[in-house]
Amino acid sequence: MEYAAKRPDRSLPPAHPVCCELVVMMIDEQSRESGPAGVRPRVPAGRRIYALGDIHGRADLLQRMHQLIRDDATDHAPDRAVVVYLGDYVDRGPQSFVVVDMLINDPLAGFETVCLKGNHDDFLLRFAATGEHAEVWLMNGAQATLASYGVDVYGPPSSAVEMGYLWADFRAALPDDHQQFFQGLRLSHREGDYLFVHAGIRPGVALSLQTPFDLMWIREEFLNSDEDFGAVVVHGHTPLPEPEIKLNRISIDTCAYTSGCLTCLVLEGGERRFLST
Repeated sequence: MEYAAKRPDRSLPPAHPVCCELVVMMIDEQSRESGPAGVRPRVPAGRRIYALGDIHGRADLLQRMHQLIRDDATDHAPDRAVVVYLGDYVDRGPQSFVVVDMLINDPLAGFETVCLKGNHDDFLLRFAATGEHAEVWLMNGAQATLASYGVDVYGPPSSAVEMGYLWADFRAALPDDHQQFFQGLRLSHREGDYLFVHAGIRPGVALSLQTPFDLMWIREEFLNSDEDFGAVVVHGHTPLPEPEIKLNRISIDTCAYTSGCLTCLVLEGGERRFLST
């Protein structure tokens, strides 16, 4: 392994070509039908929820989505607006540092903010704490994250000594407020009939007994289930070309870091719609 510390470029990058235009998409008739319990899912009266899918280092798309949310809230002002980020702020895209810095230092004014933890965020937090699992993290997009913090990596660690150097350099590059941000991430959030998590939940297990691993990592068992979970689960983690709407769950990871399409689900009363970059 070779790596070098450098002064990273933390300005917002020029806009990337995107595969979809700026749109506001209304939900189709199928998604307006009753939820698993026979009643259309709702959020509390007077409240509007904006839920964002996986950002993965695309600060340009986050900036654009924030403006879409501001415009939407200005045009149709709710009594209370809550923004829920579903996690995976880092890795793969080029500007993980800027994404985290925006969420800390330039949040949406006038909005309540809830930041959830994704599996990639957990990778970063565990590596920062112990130096472990660097090989697995590097295979999952960590090189872009490390570079955004000023630590360039040109290959996997080849020895424990090199691993120690990499760990020390990253710990030195990680600002205290960024570390506190990752340490403060939540695993789930509830709003009325909706539960927000990064990956999903394990069928057959009560919501109060779900494990952190499943909330951040689960896929097939959750995605293939038609079980009534007791809430409609809004999640990311599994990328798809467009949002997927089921009676018991809504998936909003649209692979923003490659597609250019960051998706936001908007919930108000019993209505659902989408914002997309």
